[in-house]
Amino acid sequence: MASRSALLALLVAVSCVAAASAVSYTVGDTQGWKIGPDYSTWASGKTFNEGDELMFNFATGSHDVAEVDKSGYDGCSGSSSSNTINNGPATVKLTAGTHYYICTFSGHCDGGMKLAVTVGSGSGGSPSPSTPSTPGTPATPAPTTPAAPSPKNAAPARFTAAPALAVAAGVLVKLALF
Repeated sequence: MASRSALLALLVAVSCVAAASAVSYTVGDTQGWKIGPDYSTWASGKTFNEGDELMFNFATGSHDVAEVDKSGYDGCSGSSSSNTINNGPATVKLTAGTHYYICTFSGHCDGGMKLAVTVGSGSGGSPSPSTPSTPGTPATPAPTTPAAPSPKNAAPARFTAAPALAVAAGVLVKLALF
């Protein structure tokens, strides 16, 4: 019975570490998702990984967030949108690859409301490039509950779950053998 309790406690601890490895970014920091900020500059220097979240902070009816392909991003066209989120604030969970986001309201994308992000696998290996050669990179929108805005220029904390998972696996094997 004691080994089952230890196993349960270990699984809870490993789950907490794995959940803590994702980072939530508020697009544009305190400025939010609006005309004016340079989202390419905002994304530069950030390393986005699979499972991280982008929160687009905007008022419903004032803007939207559409994930588009590269040509939609370059031409500010929402016709290739795979997902448009109309209600703000909007949070998207990132998957590996390059993602492009624009606001489809007339003139907004041309006014700078576009973001491109390159997302790494999140394996804790070498950092992925934060932006493609074209300014701004968006992420895959999958609406979730909005996160609290992060302070301007704050570097988010990132925890790597791989070492904890390796230790947990070793302990589980030892518990199974006894």
